[in-house]
Amino acid sequence: MATIDSYFSGDRVDIEGLAKALDGLSSQARLDAALALTGKQQARLYDAALGFKKISIEHFVSREKGELSPVIHYGRNSLPLFTRFQKRFCRAPADAAKDELWGYNEQTMKTFTGPGYFVAYNIGDGEVNIDYTRVPPRGAPGWPAVLPNSARLSRFIYNGTQDRMRGVSEHVTIGRASRAGNDMDNWFVLVRES
Repeated sequence: MATIDSYFSGDRVDIEGLAKALDGLSSQARLDAALALTGKQQARLYDAALGFKKISIEHFVSREKGELSPVIHYGRNSLPLFTRFQKRFCRAPADAAKDELWGYNEQTMKTFTGPGYFVAYNIGDGEVNIDYTRVPPRGAPGWPAVLPNSARLSRFIYNGTQDRMRGVSEHVTIGRASRAGNDMDNWFVLVRES
């Protein structure tokens, strides 16, 4: 694979080339490459990904996975601190919810910020919304206790937030956070575990 920077030369993002290159890498090399994206590159990639690769919640957790069976997506955000994290997703039980995923954020500051629980669902144009305004009634076995996103420091991080996700490649998505309907200058890349 060419260097990540080569896909961001000039004023154009070569998203087709980047997607093909990411798909051709081993799982560890793909993780290393995607998590090397800078904040500026993430912002440009998010714009370039509009309509590029349609996704649904099946990108995050396949239908073959059982209910409450976790899938990890490794992430890096564009913030200056605490840039590495995981979003852990599972399929909601059919008797509790239809066509949605439940999840939370695994990161080093979780004790102070709370787990940041969310509900993910399909939205128009082949994108997925990760919605922190909705909290699942429970998590998967072994997950931390569900807390409202108004608790602890969560109220400054997750409360009222939604992340709009776009597809980049078979394992990689790019997202942008918004709060109360206003886009924030906060982007992040996710890489699904293999």
